[in-house]
Amino acid sequence: QVQLVESGGGLVQPGGSLRLSCAASGFALDDYALGWFRQAPGKGREGISCITSNNGNTRYADSVKGRFTISRDNAKNTVYLQMNNLKPEDTAIYYCAADPFCLSRWDFSEVDYWGQGTQVPLSS
Repeated sequence: QVQLVESGGGLVQPGGSLRLSCAASGFALDDYALGWFRQAPGKGREGISCITSNNGNTRYADSVKGRFTISRDNAKNTVYLQMNNLKPEDTAIYYCAADPFCLSRWDFSEVDYWGQGTQVPLSS
C-alpha cells in the first residue's frame, strides 16, 4: 500500500520557519524522486521542489528559491522541506509527491503518488 504521510504544518508568522516531513512507503523509492507541491486558496497546484533518489539533485520554483531547502534521508524513506523567511503568499496546503521524474519535469498532472496534504497558514 502506497503511503506518503506529511507532518510539520501549522500556523506560523511571516518571517518564521517550519520544517515539513514526508514519510514514504509501499513503493520502490529508489526509482522515484520525492518532492512538494502546494495549493493556495483559489489557485492551482504549484510544484515547488523535488529531489532525485540517486544523487540528490534538486529543483526549486522561483517563488521559493533561496528560502526553502529540500532534503532526503533514504535510510528513513523521508523527504523534508525546510521553509525559512515565510511570507503570507506561502499560505497553502502542502502536498508531498513521488514521481520518477524531477529535473526534467515536476508537474502535478504527471505525479504518480500523493500525500494527503498539510496546511501551512501564515498569521497576519
